[in-house]
This record gives sequence, structure tokens and C-alpha cells, in this order.
Amino acid sequence: MTNSILHLGLMEDTEIELDLAALELAALDHPGVDLDEYLDELTDIEIALRAADGDAVTSTAQAQALSSVMVEEFGFSGDRTHYDDPQNADLIAVVDRRLGLPISLSIIYVAIARRLGWSAMPLNTPGHVLVRLGDASDALIIDPFNDGRIVAPEQVEALLEQMTGQARFSDGMLPLSNRSALVRLLLNQATRAEQAGDPARALVLYDRMTIVAPTHAHGWWERARLQLVAGDVAGARSSLSAMLEITRDDDLRLQVSAALDALPRPTPS
Repeated sequence: MTNSILHLGLMEDTEIELDLAALELAALDHPGVDLDEYLDELTDIEIALRAADGDAVTSTAQAQALSSVMVEEFGFSGDRTHYDDPQNADLIAVVDRRLGLPISLSIIYVAIARRLGWSAMPLNTPGHVLVRLGDASDALIIDPFNDGRIVAPEQVEALLEQMTGQARFSDGMLPLSNRSALVRLLLNQATRAEQAGDPARALVLYDRMTIVAPTHAHGWWERARLQLVAGDVAGARSSLSAMLEITRDDDLRLQVSAALDALPRPTPS
């Protein structure tokens, strides 16, 4: 079934439609699902947003319209009761249940805002994805997990300081590209699967990550690690070799080469 997402790894980042791509990933776990029903649901949200304030110009007005439609009209919110429920990172389940994680809800908020031509980007804030609305001169940050509320700059700084020890954005906390947002969604799922004692499920998710983001080194490394856990030395060798092909960082290349050298050698037949 992973053939159905091969195109995502071949697309230019700007060509990726976040909501459709996240639904395509979720469909891998829902055989036979009709994605058109979910796309229609998102289109209904888009229509409602246009009716509420589709001509909103300022980021504040856009944030208020998004919160009004997403929360008050359609009932989307963060799942505070069962935060680690795997359904919270499965966009099909998120649309069904109206509950999600910061990353899954941010994907929906961003995708709907972009449908109206608004500037919206998920932010790679550690531990809790936020969304930036508006251009540089009129930008503000909202929190889709907490009902789309506007987050004051000092609150963002407090979050960053709590999670990283620094109160300013670094290069690693710049807006997420479309592909990186999908990677973060998959990483949330894989991490929770492993925490739940299901490394086989985690391996499936890292495999998807290498398809969606073939130049993302972390996916290949984790895939190799879990293949070794499963006793698949040949698979781990293949993953590390692929990682070596796409990695340009000299220190990381040395690390990967050392890991390859440490793998058991195939027994001659």
C-alpha cells in the first residue's frame, strides 16, 4: 500500500498539499476508506470560513475567523484527556473525532487558511507545534491545540526557554516546510508506537518517513535501528547505505560508516 504515497517523495515541497498528503498517509491504516468524504469535510470548513470572514486582511482577523469556524462551528480541539492516543496523529481519525495533537491540528489550520490565500506556516517549536499567520509585517502566532488562541510573544519565549533553554527562535525552529510537517507527524506516531512497546509499528512509520522524505537522514537511521532490533541485518545495511548516499555532513557520514562496519558480515553460502 505504500505505493500510494510514493508520489509525495517525488514532489517539490511547494506542490504538497498538507491536508491531502496527511490524509493519504492516514489512509494507509484505513483500507478501503473513501478520502473524498474527508476532503469534502475540509471543503465544508473552507466554505464556512469564507462565509465567516473570507476577506479578512489582518492576521488578527484571520485568527479570530479560524478559531470561530474550527472550534465553535466544527468543534476541533486538542485532546487533553488522552493526549497520547495514536488517533490524535491520524488525520482521518482527527477529522472523525474532532480531536488531535498540536501537529495534526496545525496541519488542518494551515491547509484551510491557505485555501483562502492566507499566509500560514506550522512552526517547528519544540514539544508543541504552533502556527504563524500573516506576513512578516503583520505576523502573529496561534495555538491550534488550544482552540486557535493567539499566543503572545512572551508566551512563545517562555515555551522556548522551557523546552530548549533559550528564548529566541534558532534555525531549527524556523517554519516547517510541508515535507517537514509530514515528517513531524510521522515522528509523533512512531515515537508513541515505540513507547507503547510496538517496535514493528514504529518501523512501518519510519519506512513511510523515508518514502515521503527520502533525504531526511533521521528516518533512515531509525529505520536501520529498528530493523536491527527485528534481526533484519540486510535491511539495516540497506537503510544505512541509503543514508550514506544522502548525507553530506562529514561527522554524520563517519558515524554511519562506523555503524555499517559494525554490522555482522553476511555468512558465505
